[in-house]
Amino acid sequence: MQKGIHPDYHPVVFQDSTTGFKFVSGSTATSEETVEWEDGNTYPLIRVEITSDSHPFYTGKQKFTKADGAVDRFNKKYGLK
Repeated sequence: MQKGIHPDYHPVVFQDSTTGFKFVSGSTATSEETVEWEDGNTYPLIRVEITSDSHPFYTGKQKFTKADGAVDRFNKKYGLK
């Protein structure tokens, strides 16, 4: 890699703003806010709206709008069994 053109990649704590769930991951994002993690180190804190802890796909609370397929809808509409 060329020197001087890539952003600084470092560990960051991401916090879900709805559930409070926190995890450490590598990122180029920075923040003025910091938090002390379980390992005793201090990391920048990035607040996010959705994580795997609150996203409907991962929590199993996803709502399906179309549960029937096209054939089932046709059969319901025209009374075929």
